[in-house]
Amino acid sequence: MKNEINIGLGLRRDIIEEFLDREVIQPDFIEFAPENWIGMGGYWGKKIRQAVEKYPVTCHGLSLSLGSPEELDYRFMKELKSFLDDNQVEIFSEHLSYTKCANAHLYDLLPIPFREDAVKHVVRRIREAQDFLERPIAIENVSYYTAVAAEMDEATFISSIVEESGCQLLLDVNNVYVNAFNHGYDAKEFIRQMPLDKVAYIHMAGHEKVSPDLIIDTHGEAIIDPVYQLFDYTASLMELVPVLLERDFNFPAAADLKREMNQLRKIATKHWRKVHVSQD
Repeated sequence: MKNEINIGLGLRRDIIEEFLDREVIQPDFIEFAPENWIGMGGYWGKKIRQAVEKYPVTCHGLSLSLGSPEELDYRFMKELKSFLDDNQVEIFSEHLSYTKCANAHLYDLLPIPFREDAVKHVVRRIREAQDFLERPIAIENVSYYTAVAAEMDEATFISSIVEESGCQLLLDVNNVYVNAFNHGYDAKEFIRQMPLDKVAYIHMAGHEKVSPDLIIDTHGEAIIDPVYQLFDYTASLMELVPVLLERDFNFPAAADLKREMNQLRKIATKHWRKVHVSQD
């Protein structure tokens, strides 16, 4: 996926047939959560194999729980490593959050306190996971609805972890917009503070405004114009990276998904000319 504009789409079971019929949806790459497919056989195992054969693959994890206090789950990481290797996954990303505590899976992405001791804890876990998986991890800035015992701002927290761990960044532009709205900060200033040279790829998605002062990150709605505009601004500050459209449910017609992908491609093309690798 290097050296040219790549617009991807999240692979979900509800629309997998549209992925496998190239005349319906034609993303440049796909992304899915490995936890939903590890060890899968039968009908769905066949479908995921077909998809992997057709498209370059990124995987967006749900279960490493980088902020958890307990040790990493090496049994799971062994399965994960085999899956990533077997499916030739080009980029693996995870959420900068935690999802379990005391072996209880919480089934949500909970915020990590913006504190120096949390930075050191997460950095250690990222390094440990990267060493075991033998690949870099791209951590995603997540949406959150209350700050927990914060001693620094979110931008400093994320930047410190990326710098000290040597990991990459999955920049979710919609999450920046959501958090900026909910917590009253400047989204463009936040983007400028990110380590943009470490971005592996970008997520774009929709959200739901549930009250005048609260937005929920849902991945179930179309991208709104202000988020497109924030992506436009972000792309103007950085070099070419892949861009993924996330949609988890409430799927529109395939033509509508294609329109969103085309809009992302239009903005990307405005800032990132295709780089053609010379061939001797």
